[in-house]
Amino acid sequence: MGNVLLQYATVLMLAIFVGIEIIAKVPSILHTPLMSGSNAIHGVILVGSMLILGGATTNLQEVLGFLAVILATLNVVGGFVVTDRMLEMFKPKTAKAVEKKDEVAP
Repeated sequence: MGNVLLQYATVLMLAIFVGIEIIAKVPSILHTPLMSGSNAIHGVILVGSMLILGGATTNLQEVLGFLAVILATLNVVGGFVVTDRMLEMFKPKTAKAVEKKDEVAP
């Protein structure tokens, strides 16, 4: 058990370091596409957490599975909100004015 736990911790730490190195080298112009790609990955994580929750047999597994589903959902929704806000910055100012005028009008 201890050996397997050490292996999992090693893989986690290596993944963290590799992720930091990859993200640090991404130019700022590519952050929006990167965010969209990570949203798709987190959608897969959400599906996986729901599958794990479906196979839970103990109370601890159910609680951890439920937390995984909630956190994955928040991550997916938050990522799409941030991506939408970033894409708003690239719209022409005239299109923004027309959209706001349509929202205000009854």
